[in-house]
Amino acid sequence: MTNQELVAPMTTLRDGRTVTIRPLEESDRAALLDFGMALPEDDWLYLELDFHDPNTITRLVNAYAAMNWRQVVAVADGAIVGYSNVRRLPGWKSHAGDSHLVIGEGWRRQGLGTALAETILAAARDLGLEKVIAEMVEEQTAGRAIFERLGFQIEGTLAGQVHDHGDGCHNLLILGYRLRP
Repeated sequence: MTNQELVAPMTTLRDGRTVTIRPLEESDRAALLDFGMALPEDDWLYLELDFHDPNTITRLVNAYAAMNWRQVVAVADGAIVGYSNVRRLPGWKSHAGDSHLVIGEGWRRQGLGTALAETILAAARDLGLEKVIAEMVEEQTAGRAIFERLGFQIEGTLAGQVHDHGDGCHNLLILGYRLRP
């Protein structure tokens, strides 16, 4: 599966709105930064990737065609409303990949997170991965619910592992999903 094969036809959400899920493109730099800047402050506290930082956006966009990384966006009316990725881990963990999922505030609880996560699982299979992990702070219950509905299970909790951007301390959950034994 190439990045181009990740394109999904229009996906209709629970509320009737439609989005297109497609690979991140080099031309998405401004739209991805706009997406990040529109995320609520509460989201920003917990995100591993700093979508407010133009350098982070540049790094993500520059990796749009990386061999061991798949990034997808959900687009509605020309704006990015969701982002997800899976990346093969290096070295002795190369059988596994890590993933991220971020949904814009006005697009939550409509099935978009699940659609993006399913797209990323398909990409992980194509990358030949055996396992995908998702890390999140304990308070991210909606994101956790998406992954658990898809079959991810909590494999570990690291107490006090995450310092958010406001200097709060949080437990980190590690969820795993076996693609193949």
